[in-house]
Amino acid sequence: MIGKKHIDSIGKMLKEYNALNFHVLESMADWVRVVDYDGNILYANKAMKESLGDNIVGKKCYEVYVNKEPCGFCISKRSIETKDTIQKEEIINGKYFSVKSSPVLDLNGEAIAAVEVFRDVTRERKLELELIEKNKKMSKDLLFAKRLQERILPKKGIYGTLKIDHLYKPCEMLSGDMFDIYHIDEENIGIYICDVVGHGVTASMMTMFVRQTMRAIKDDILNPGSALTELHKRFVTLNLDVDKYFTIFYGVYNIRTNQFKYSNAGHNCIPIIFNDYETTLIKTKGFPISLIFNDIHYEENQIQLNKGDKVLFYTDGITEVRNIDGEEFGVERLVDVVNEHKIQVLDIIVEEVEKFRWGEQEDDFAIVLVEVIE
Repeated sequence: MIGKKHIDSIGKMLKEYNALNFHVLESMADWVRVVDYDGNILYANKAMKESLGDNIVGKKCYEVYVNKEPCGFCISKRSIETKDTIQKEEIINGKYFSVKSSPVLDLNGEAIAAVEVFRDVTRERKLELELIEKNKKMSKDLLFAKRLQERILPKKGIYGTLKIDHLYKPCEMLSGDMFDIYHIDEENIGIYICDVVGHGVTASMMTMFVRQTMRAIKDDILNPGSALTELHKRFVTLNLDVDKYFTIFYGVYNIRTNQFKYSNAGHNCIPIIFNDYETTLIKTKGFPISLIFNDIHYEENQIQLNKGDKVLFYTDGITEVRNIDGEEFGVERLVDVVNEHKIQVLDIIVEEVEKFRWGEQEDDFAIVLVEVIE
């Protein structure tokens, strides 16, 4: 134990050195104490004594926490050695404290002790820990939703007389891009690609609505234009905000006649038809699925496909990628890639887009390749 005379002299020195400062220390809500190099408490303010006991002056600094040995890293000893202000966090009696230690200098500029200020940050730390736990749960939920969104994508492979391949990459964990391929009946196969405004959870939930609704509609409505009209009607009943909308290109392929009927609801990514000899674009217009119009009807067109024809569907995460000069990748570059590379075209498109893009991926993208094999 440090001598009582020495403690009293330190306390007297504090009072005489600056009475105003002493009274400020005594009135502070934060704990304040002065310790020497060996960890002996030379002074403790009123707040600290009320919390830890009136008899803490003269004890070792760690004893007041009911510890049997000093801290592994003593900031006060380091502060006296270096004359620097050092900070760390401690847990005392179940509470979190931010502790800052500053040197006490004598008239010759020598560090003779350290003054420690303990600020109770329990509330902040508990809120932080709660937030971390909630973020862990949210991340786990988002990962589950990501896996679900990926697993409901159509399988690659053969659908009747069509061969399907696709690539899909969200810019965040969840995507607002969606596509689907399904059998409507023994002769007809439905194909659509959809792009919901925005990214993340809201956009991904909208893709679930589109998927569920389109699969429900297919049993009753065969024509693509009528199907999109019905999709619009059901979307309006959701009563969402006006800034929520999506685009969709929908086609129905007949495996007996090779006819492809299609309709477009604002999807500005024009599908590309190509084979070994030529490349053409499926151009058709239509308004996005939104709340702007209460009643809307979609134009329907059809083309004849033949064995060896391929149809490329995509979203604007491909064509709207920009380079360092701000230029978009665009449809023309995409057509050039298709013309130059007839095999493994999806992988090559992604490679070319990655080379072209400046910076990180900022939008979701999806690419679907449909090939007529019979």
